[in-house]
Amino acid sequence: MKRLIAKGLMFGNLIEVTSPALVDRYKRAMKHLCGRETSLTDFHIDISGYSPEIGAELGDDLYLNPNGANRQFILLTTAQKHAPLLNARFSTSRGIIRQFIETNEAQLFALTARDAVAGELQNSVFEISTPAKLLEIRRITVEADTIGGHVADAGKLAKLIERFRQESDGWRDDLLIAEMITLARKTGDVTRVPIHLPQMSFEQPNFWTSHFGGLYVFRDVSFPAVISTLPRESLGPVPIAPVFDLTNRNQIADWLERNQLAEPIVQARGMDAAAVIRQKMDFILVEAADTLGLEIGDARRTELRSIAHRLGTSLPMEFQGLAALLRWIEAGGTWPRITSEHPAYFYTLRARAHKDRDLVNMLLSELAPMDVRQMFIVHKELFYASYARWSDRKRQYVADFLEREYVVDKQGARTALFGPEPGMEDRNRPDPKPARDLGPVTGPWGAARGRG
Repeated sequence: MKRLIAKGLMFGNLIEVTSPALVDRYKRAMKHLCGRETSLTDFHIDISGYSPEIGAELGDDLYLNPNGANRQFILLTTAQKHAPLLNARFSTSRGIIRQFIETNEAQLFALTARDAVAGELQNSVFEISTPAKLLEIRRITVEADTIGGHVADAGKLAKLIERFRQESDGWRDDLLIAEMITLARKTGDVTRVPIHLPQMSFEQPNFWTSHFGGLYVFRDVSFPAVISTLPRESLGPVPIAPVFDLTNRNQIADWLERNQLAEPIVQARGMDAAAVIRQKMDFILVEAADTLGLEIGDARRTELRSIAHRLGTSLPMEFQGLAALLRWIEAGGTWPRITSEHPAYFYTLRARAHKDRDLVNMLLSELAPMDVRQMFIVHKELFYASYARWSDRKRQYVADFLEREYVVDKQGARTALFGPEPGMEDRNRPDPKPARDLGPVTGPWGAARGRG
């Protein structure tokens, strides 16, 4: 993984912690949350305060995420909102922490100037020994305070002030006044500068989790479902039906269409479909060449074209399907009949613009695993696990490509592939295309024949 780190493709945008004061605050917060300490004097943290260096020191990547179910967090600075979330067990966790920071940024800025803020993403499930237990998670509540309890003390002081004002002889109550003075020394004047971190709750109807091999849970759609990366029989009884696994390609394709969750890239507005398809074909050729032990040189397009000529009829079906689609786009060739049974099918789709766009693109990256660029952007956990299994030459090619084509303009690349970030007007926007009766085998473009 050193190659990825050097190229800024792993552990990028982490917050460096080197100040003795911040290191001390972190240690006290860590002791407060998990009862453990670090001997490191400098390290990096993600949006939740997790440090990969401390995780390695302790031999425990879950030291801030007991049982992988109730993630704790340590905030030293509001700048953490820009950092990634490492070792994510739920796809919603980073968004929840970021929204909590942004909503309370002024308060958190003032609080972190004096102490670390520690908190937890709480749900009603404390152990997830079965998938059925996991699916009981529906709402996440965020609770936080400084290690010194400034928020709690400020709330207590505010109540004492109100009591002092309401009681006619409050000015004679020496114990009340003494308690107010003691708290005020710690919190400051809460009448002028209130200290308050509201308890925030977030619904979690649709999400991905790494538990049980990887599950996609969709409850807030017209046709709910659970999609498992492991055989569906391994899950046992779950309270949501149907349950698919990645081998159920026809059923997943039909489910995506019925819920209006994905669209063919050739119909996507503002997308250079030909360029995207051509790049997907390159990735497939690299995988094929690497599997066969063929020399790919710098894996430029001219070299990859030579490999395609050498493979001839042995070219992967994914490549052949995308090549037919490219011919239709660029030269008006025969309309390709790519159904959900075809290996190229899921390479031809992207998520529509809706609130779960990124989640659907995560699922599509599982179904189109040779598209390494999409995998890296939308599913880091899957990318790093796949990277560890690749040959060194494929690792080099992918790392060089991402450094050259993605790192220089991350937002531009995301917009080119997936469209602009969905705004509020997109989240509930009905799709203009009518639904189709797909039958048992799905094709992404209906019965169209021409290019219009």
